[in-house]
Amino acid sequence: MIAKLTDIEALEAKGFDAAYPQKSPWDILRHQAETRPDKVAIRYLVDASDPARDEVVTYGDFARRIMGAAKLFRGLGVTPNASVAILAQHTPSAQTAIWGAQIAGRACPINPMLKPDHIAGLLDAANAKVAVIMGVNGELDYWSALVPALREAGVTIPLLACDADAQSPGADGVFEEMIQTASGKDVQPEGDETALAAFYHTGGTTGAPKLVQHMRLNEAHVARSCAIMHDLTERDVVVNGFPLFHVAGAFVYGLSTLSAGGTLIVPGRLGMRNAAFMGSIWQQVERYGVTILGVVPTILASLKATPIDADISSLRWLLTGGSPLPTELADAVEKHTSVPVRNILGMTECAGAIAVEPVHGTRTPMSCGLRMPFSEVAVFGETEGDADPSKPLGPDETGIIALRGPNVAAGYSDPARNIGTFLDGGWLVSGDLGMIDNEGRLFVTGRKKDVIIRGAHNIDPQMIEDALLAHPDVLTAAAVGMPDAYAGELPVVFAEMRQGSQAGEAELIDFLRDRIEDPVALPKRIGTVDEMPLTPVGKIFKPTLRAEAIRWAVGQAAEALGVEAEIAVDEKLSTRVMVPGESVDAMKDRLAGMPIKLSVEARS
Repeated sequence: MIAKLTDIEALEAKGFDAAYPQKSPWDILRHQAETRPDKVAIRYLVDASDPARDEVVTYGDFARRIMGAAKLFRGLGVTPNASVAILAQHTPSAQTAIWGAQIAGRACPINPMLKPDHIAGLLDAANAKVAVIMGVNGELDYWSALVPALREAGVTIPLLACDADAQSPGADGVFEEMIQTASGKDVQPEGDETALAAFYHTGGTTGAPKLVQHMRLNEAHVARSCAIMHDLTERDVVVNGFPLFHVAGAFVYGLSTLSAGGTLIVPGRLGMRNAAFMGSIWQQVERYGVTILGVVPTILASLKATPIDADISSLRWLLTGGSPLPTELADAVEKHTSVPVRNILGMTECAGAIAVEPVHGTRTPMSCGLRMPFSEVAVFGETEGDADPSKPLGPDETGIIALRGPNVAAGYSDPARNIGTFLDGGWLVSGDLGMIDNEGRLFVTGRKKDVIIRGAHNIDPQMIEDALLAHPDVLTAAAVGMPDAYAGELPVVFAEMRQGSQAGEAELIDFLRDRIEDPVALPKRIGTVDEMPLTPVGKIFKPTLRAEAIRWAVGQAAEALGVEAEIAVDEKLSTRVMVPGESVDAMKDRLAGMPIKLSVEARS
């Protein structure tokens, strides 16, 4: 049982092989199939209102499907140096495709909502020989528009339909049928635990695709580490509605549960956006004996507002990550549910986990928890603005967070992108500012790397800025995250316009609509400034803009409540909100979930 750093050190003293006997995802899944073949691995809710329609997949059946997929992919030309692209929702078929791809070659899960040209670039960069795409259905039909667009973009590889409710025009086969009929000898994975297992795209950038190279051990280490830190067992029933192109869905909550022999509850194609599931979330907990909910802070906020109308005594933990966890939100959810909330910090470049709050330890406000076993987390000073491993900082000193260990990926597929992120000595620079206390707990205090986190999606602000700078009236542009009680952050942009420009906010947003690759990165608001705030060396000083974005967010909340608010944001972005005394509680509730340090007080 892990509760504090000394427990991790005791585990490490037993040796790596004792703690991590399986060193690849397939080793984990094959072991479970041999150990508990009839245990339910995945319960997929086809219709959240009708349990009779659930698709139930045992560990034995799951392993057979995965090997069938591996045989299929090998027959279609997938070798250890090639990949299978998976553009689908979180379903048993998508899970099957990912793990089967890693046996035959490499997996490349892709967000199907990206623009077709960007997807085509990812397919090429990953050397994809086949793609598995969710086929025509009544809930999320991106096949009908995406497949013709990919063909028009020059994609010629086989495109297989999965999870379809109807015929999918242009399909080169139906994935579920093809894995059932795949024949031949079992495929043996080539190479050891350091072989490349998957490409995961990150950042939402335009231009050349940015692919993280996961080794098999990266994914297995994170899965098993999260199982250890979260005390997962074969008795656990874990709701995982994250997409599989996100490391949380695949490893932090997915493979971790399977590594412990537990059961995954997957709430249909829509995941946690499944209104029927979320509208009856507590009844679902009672029905399936759910022990753990894996969610982002935005979902925590909705749980706080959902009356408990069922017996949820089976629920052990509420696990969250993907964006900062406001202390007020965690407190409110724990008070509402009587279920502990625990946080996690991760990134795609380390398969989803840097630090985890162990469930048997205490929740510490603003802490992300303890490092993964057999890994190192450090805080470095800077040299010319970059993290410098020769300048390690001590407890409670703030600097740039970095890590190294079995969870750190093998860099980007384009080595030129490694500069400043993957350093000599095995260090991965997270891009966050933070500190480590004397108990080994990690705290994120800010950002060095300029990224906007909307829900669990990382958005590269430069991508938005570059797109907006293409407008003839825009002189300079700067994108930042505006705090949001539901999404964590929303992208907003500040623009300095040419003198005499008549372009308004609506025109600028329409201009960006076709130029932003990822729909979640489309700015929610564009403000104009007479002059950009600059540093002494002439760089845009974004803290000033973030302060204004905070004022926007708090001002919108006050307007929605119909109250007048005085808003003060200091140089460290701590925010003080003054409202009439009778509105203090309502304002606190309205702002709960925003990832900012704030106080709400009665106006004298």
